[in-house]
Amino acid sequence: MDKKNSLVNLSKCYKNACMSELQALKPGNVHVFSDGHGMTIHDFVKSADVTADILVRMDLPLGERIYQAVEATKNAVGQNTNLGMLLLCAPLLEAAFYADATHTLDQRLSDMLMKTTISDADWVSKAIVLASPGGLGASKTHDVHQSPQVTLLEVMRYAQDYDRIASQYANFYQDVLEFGVARYHDAMIKWDNPAWSVTALYMSFLTRFVDTHVVRKHGQKIAENLCEEALEYETLYWQTDNPKLVQKSLLQWDMSLKMRGINPGTAADLTVATLLALLMHQCLPVTSECEISC
Repeated sequence: MDKKNSLVNLSKCYKNACMSELQALKPGNVHVFSDGHGMTIHDFVKSADVTADILVRMDLPLGERIYQAVEATKNAVGQNTNLGMLLLCAPLLEAAFYADATHTLDQRLSDMLMKTTISDADWVSKAIVLASPGGLGASKTHDVHQSPQVTLLEVMRYAQDYDRIASQYANFYQDVLEFGVARYHDAMIKWDNPAWSVTALYMSFLTRFVDTHVVRKHGQKIAENLCEEALEYETLYWQTDNPKLVQKSLLQWDMSLKMRGINPGTAADLTVATLLALLMHQCLPVTSECEISC
């Protein structure tokens, strides 16, 4: 398959990952069962549509692709719907064309991230300012409102202790490629249902990691309480052979979270990145249509 068709297929992989995440019930987040936080499912569909081709423009450096995708999103829907997932998905997509074709996705990804530049960091800083994510403040070191003096990977390493997206760069996507992928496979073995498995994956991220989007907007204590709430529902979810039986409880929790203004955006971003990684494991070398099974 030629490079042009491969890029088209990668674009499809990204859109399929975004659509699969939206089809699953994700309490507190926007999904097919419920809009929320001033955003609709159509905002997210449109956001995926307008960013898919930009993210596979390999003629542009990584940071500029992220910036242009954020700009396209803002022009299309007028708000930040996808900054975290763009930051996570852009490096994954680039990894498909990076280094030796015999390398695994995680090898390609780590090689590529090690070679990010100061220019990448500058573009990403501009993208973050443009997106204006909730809870964004000033920092004494590597402030996004100032021109960076270090590479994108170094900026992310600095931020890794208080931002789960940044920590993926710093640990070479360990949470996604190891924990997330394994958790999804476990769920598929149990239920053999893609949508149910995505819900299980999302709740696993909620229980395993304090959601840093929630921390920025509501503080550490509320984010920790969210983890405790999520653990109760996750336990209930995994105990059933038919998740439809707990759907009503999850929808009630979903409503409660949205009434409190709690949006676990980081967990949703990690979910999309995991789904994209699952697709890309199928697509390396990039020779298939990359149709996702979820």
